[in-house]
Amino acid sequence: MINTIATTVDPRPGASRFRTRLGWLDSHHSFSFANHYDPANVGHGLLIVSNDDVVAPGAGFGSHPHRDMEIVTWVLEGRLEHRDSAGNHGILEPGIVQRMSAGTGIVHSEVNHSATEPVHFLQMWVPPDGKGRPPAYEQRDVSDALAGHQLIPVASGTRHAGAIVIGQRDATMWVGRLESGSQHLLPDATFVHVFVARGTITLDGSHTLGAGDAARLAATNHTVVEATEDAEVVVWESAHSR
Repeated sequence: MINTIATTVDPRPGASRFRTRLGWLDSHHSFSFANHYDPANVGHGLLIVSNDDVVAPGAGFGSHPHRDMEIVTWVLEGRLEHRDSAGNHGILEPGIVQRMSAGTGIVHSEVNHSATEPVHFLQMWVPPDGKGRPPAYEQRDVSDALAGHQLIPVASGTRHAGAIVIGQRDATMWVGRLESGSQHLLPDATFVHVFVARGTITLDGSHTLGAGDAARLAATNHTVVEATEDAEVVVWESAHSR
């Protein structure tokens, strides 16, 4: 007898997220973060931080440290300036994916590069599959690949072609700028996290998600995502949990 495990889908409305509001920052947290803690909500698979941040013009996160974490940043609108203690400097904008491997320790800052317009970006963390590595940094423009309106791997520990390399062999981040009416297969994985950055989608025709909404899936098997209007989705697959 062949045992089959049905895919489970756990929708999470955007309004249910933790929220941090400061004078210069409006941040929504999909999982426990900073002063927000729920022991039942500390991640999905290997994804343990997924922050949806809007930063006011000229403002940002001053220098602060990280270690033993793979941090991926994806800009939705505006421009974000990065500097770190290893001498890396970059300007991120939509279509450019950034990976910072904190390794044994790094200090960095993230500031809105514009003095007049806000910047809207996602920052996501997964733990590395090993400790004691030196810090590392990479950014890559994937705009041409996204123009094909498919789900594409943009950050991966399994060396997908065209993706930046993260230090976690069991996790991959996918992004799709999907056209209205199109259907796409999610990766088959033990854990999959789907976040809708803009537009509206359905999962297997039964769960509708709009901008800011997410879904936590387990044991995906030919799961279909359909864009019911033009949409941008960010998907993380994990082979196991932390």
